[in-house]
Amino acid sequence: MGLSCRKEEQVEIARRSTRLAGLLLGMFLAGAVCWPGHTQAAGPDELKLKVGDTAPNFKLQYFDGKELKDVNLSDYRGKKNVVLAFYIFAFTGG
Repeated sequence: MGLSCRKEEQVEIARRSTRLAGLLLGMFLAGAVCWPGHTQAAGPDELKLKVGDTAPNFKLQYFDGKELKDVNLSDYRGKKNVVLAFYIFAFTGG
Protein backbone atom coordinates (compact mmCIF):
# COMPACT_ATOMS: atom_id res chain seq x y z
CA MET A 1 0.00 0.00 0.00
CA GLY A 2 2.93 2.33 0.68
CA LEU A 3 4.19 2.00 -2.90
CA SER A 4 0.75 2.67 -4.35
CA CYS A 5 0.35 5.80 -2.26
CA ARG A 6 3.83 6.97 -3.24
CA LYS A 7 3.04 6.47 -6.94
CA GLU A 8 -0.21 8.44 -6.55
CA GLU A 9 1.76 11.24 -4.89
CA GLN A 10 4.25 11.25 -7.77
CA VAL A 11 1.42 11.40 -10.30
CA GLU A 12 -0.16 14.31 -8.43
CA ILE A 13 3.19 16.13 -8.28
CA ALA A 14 3.63 15.59 -12.03
CA ARG A 15 0.13 16.98 -12.69
CA ARG A 16 0.80 20.04 -10.55
CA SER A 17 4.13 20.60 -12.27
CA THR A 18 2.45 20.42 -15.68
CA ARG A 19 -0.25 22.86 -14.60
CA LEU A 20 2.35 25.24 -13.17
CA ALA A 21 4.39 25.04 -16.38
CA GLY A 22 1.24 25.79 -18.40
CA LEU A 23 0.38 28.74 -16.17
CA LEU A 24 3.90 30.14 -16.43
CA LEU A 25 3.90 29.69 -20.21
CA GLY A 26 0.55 31.46 -20.44
CA MET A 27 1.80 34.33 -18.30
CA PHE A 28 4.95 34.56 -20.41
CA LEU A 29 2.99 34.65 -23.66
CA ALA A 30 0.53 37.21 -22.27
CA GLY A 31 3.45 39.36 -21.13
CA ALA A 32 5.15 39.08 -24.50
CA VAL A 33 2.00 40.22 -26.29
CA CYS A 34 1.25 43.04 -23.86
CA TRP A 35 4.82 44.29 -23.47
CA PRO A 36 4.95 48.01 -24.27
CA GLY A 37 7.80 47.54 -26.74
CA HIS A 38 5.81 44.96 -28.67
CA THR A 39 4.78 46.21 -32.05
CA GLN A 40 2.60 44.61 -34.65
CA ALA A 41 2.72 45.14 -38.35
CA ALA A 42 1.24 48.53 -39.05
CA GLY A 43 -2.06 48.40 -40.88
CA PRO A 44 -4.51 51.00 -42.02
CA ASP A 45 -5.90 53.08 -39.17
CA GLU A 46 -9.44 52.14 -40.12
CA LEU A 47 -8.72 48.49 -39.15
CA LYS A 48 -7.75 49.33 -35.57
CA LEU A 49 -10.53 48.79 -33.04
CA LYS A 50 -11.35 51.24 -30.29
CA VAL A 51 -13.46 50.77 -27.18
CA GLY A 52 -17.11 50.71 -28.21
CA ASP A 53 -16.44 49.75 -31.83
CA THR A 54 -18.47 46.98 -33.40
CA ALA A 55 -16.42 43.82 -33.70
CA PRO A 56 -15.50 42.81 -37.25
CA ASN A 57 -16.88 39.54 -38.54
CA PHE A 58 -14.75 36.45 -37.94
CA LYS A 59 -15.13 32.72 -38.40
CA LEU A 60 -14.17 30.01 -35.91
CA GLN A 61 -14.55 26.26 -35.87
CA TYR A 62 -16.02 24.18 -33.07
CA PHE A 63 -16.43 20.47 -32.51
CA ASP A 64 -19.98 19.32 -31.87
CA GLY A 65 -18.95 15.82 -30.82
CA LYS A 66 -19.06 14.42 -34.34
CA GLU A 67 -17.44 16.91 -36.70
CA LEU A 68 -15.92 20.36 -37.00
CA LYS A 69 -18.40 23.09 -37.85
CA ASP A 70 -17.93 26.73 -38.78
CA VAL A 71 -19.54 29.56 -36.87
CA ASN A 72 -19.45 33.23 -37.91
CA LEU A 73 -19.91 36.23 -35.66
CA SER A 74 -22.34 37.56 -38.27
CA ASP A 75 -24.63 34.58 -37.52
CA TYR A 76 -25.38 36.20 -34.15
CA ARG A 77 -25.18 39.91 -35.00
CA GLY A 78 -28.34 41.65 -33.83
CA LYS A 79 -29.74 38.41 -32.35
CA LYS A 80 -27.63 37.58 -29.29
CA ASN A 81 -24.74 38.90 -27.23
CA VAL A 82 -21.47 37.06 -27.82
CA VAL A 83 -18.74 36.51 -25.24
CA LEU A 84 -15.46 35.05 -26.46
CA ALA A 85 -13.16 33.47 -23.86
CA PHE A 86 -9.87 31.62 -24.25
CA TYR A 87 -8.81 28.93 -21.80
CA ILE A 88 -5.16 28.00 -22.11
CA PHE A 89 -4.71 24.22 -22.10
CA ALA A 90 -8.44 23.64 -21.58
CA PHE A 91 -9.37 19.98 -21.77
CA THR A 92 -5.75 18.92 -22.34
CA GLY A 93 -4.88 17.70 -18.85
CA GLY A 94 -2.24 20.42 -18.60
